[in-house]
Amino acid sequence: MSEEGDGDALSRDVAFEILTNPRRRYAMAYLRSQDEPVPIGELAEAVAAWERDTSVELVSSKERKSVYTSLYQTHLPKMADAGVVDYDRHRGRVALADRAEELDDYLDPEPHVPNWSRYYLALALVSGVAVACRLAGMYPFTAVPMLGYVGLVLGSFVVLSAVNLGMAHRNGH
Repeated sequence: MSEEGDGDALSRDVAFEILTNPRRRYAMAYLRSQDEPVPIGELAEAVAAWERDTSVELVSSKERKSVYTSLYQTHLPKMADAGVVDYDRHRGRVALADRAEELDDYLDPEPHVPNWSRYYLALALVSGVAVACRLAGMYPFTAVPMLGYVGLVLGSFVVLSAVNLGMAHRNGH
C-alpha cells in the first residue's frame, strides 16, 4: 500500500510514524482548530509555544525558526506524503486533509465507550430511592413487596453487568 492518499486507508505503520512525533501531533492539533489553510510561520509559532508550554508572544525568534525549519523540511512533507495535510510548499500554506480523520482512531481509540460507572451509579440511586420510598410507606411503592424490589434491583445489576461485560469482550478488553 502506498503512503500517498490513493484511496486506501492509512496503514498502521504510517499512522504511527506520523503520530510518534510530538511536533507533528501539535501541528495537527493546531490545523484541526483552523477553518482555512494557515501560513507555515503561524503554524510554527503555535507549535513552538505548545512545545515550550508558553504563549506565542513569549516564543523567541530562534525557537520559532527552529520549529519552522523542521516543519518545512521534514514534518510537513512527511505528512503530505501520507495524505494527512495539504501542503503548498511554494505558497507556504498548510491545512489538514480529509485523510487526517483516519488518525483519530489512533489518537482516541475508544471515543464512544460509555462511562459505565455512571450507569451503575444511576441504577444504584434509582434503586435506593425506590426502596426508601417503599420503606417510608409511600404509594405506589407499597404496591410491590420488598422482595420484589430486591429481585428487581439485583436483576437490573446483573443485566447491566452482562451488557458491560459483553461490550468489553467485543472491544477486546
